Amino acid sequence: MPTPTLDQLDTWVFDLDNTLYPATSSLFPQIDERMRAFISELLGLNALEAHALQKRYYLEFGTTLRGLMLVHGLEPDRFLDFVHDIDRSVLSPNPRLDASLANLQGRKLIFTNGTESHAVKVLDRLGLSRHFEGIFDIRASNYVPKPDPDTYKLLLTRHDVTARKAAMFEDIARNLKPAFDLGMTTIWVKAHEPEFRHDTADAHVHHATQDLAAWLDQASCAGKAM
Repeated sequence: MPTPTLDQLDTWVFDLDNTLYPATSSLFPQIDERMRAFISELLGLNALEAHALQKRYYLEFGTTLRGLMLVHGLEPDRFLDFVHDIDRSVLSPNPRLDASLANLQGRKLIFTNGTESHAVKVLDRLGLSRHFEGIFDIRASNYVPKPDPDTYKLLLTRHDVTARKAAMFEDIARNLKPAFDLGMTTIWVKAHEPEFRHDTADAHVHHATQDLAAWLDQASCAGKAM
C-alpha cells in the first residue's frame, strides 16, 4: 500500500524531549543526571556504576525506569517525581515553531516516555501548549515505554487515531519503527550534533529533518496545494 501523501494526514503525533526543543538545550541532561543520582542512592552504587546500569537498562528495556521496575521492583512514581524535578528555565519560547504548528491542519498529540506533568511544563515554557489536544505519557501506557509496539496501539485506541492518517515525529529513529509498521508516516527529527544522535538505521523513516519548523511549513504548504 503506498504511503499517504501529506494532505491525507489528519493527526500529528510528536515526541516531546529533544524533538520539540533541541538536544543542546541542557534540559534532558538534567534528567539524565538525576536518574544516575537516584540509581546510586537506591542501589548503593558509585557514579560510574550507576551510569553503566542506567544505560544498560535503557538499551535493554526501552527506559531506565522499566528496567528498575522489572529487575528491582521499583514503584515508578517515586522515580518519575524525582527525575523530573528539574530547572525548565533553560527552555525559551519558540515563536517560529508556534507559528508552524498553528499553520499545520489537523489534530496534534504528544507521545512521551515522560510524565504528563513534565510535558505540560515543557510545552508551557516553549509557548506551544495551545496546539495539543492530548498527551499520552508513561502512565497512560501502563509504564510500558516506546518502542514497545503495544504502547503505540494503545495510543491509537485511546485517542481514536487512524494509523494511515497519522504522522509521528521522533528524535530517536528506532522509536519510529512500530509507528511505521502500523502504517503511520514517520519523521525523524535529527540532531545537528552527531553526539546527540541515538541511531542511524532509517529504513522505517519516511522523512528526516534537522529543522522541525521548516519541515512543518513545507507540509502545510503541500497540504494547501493539494
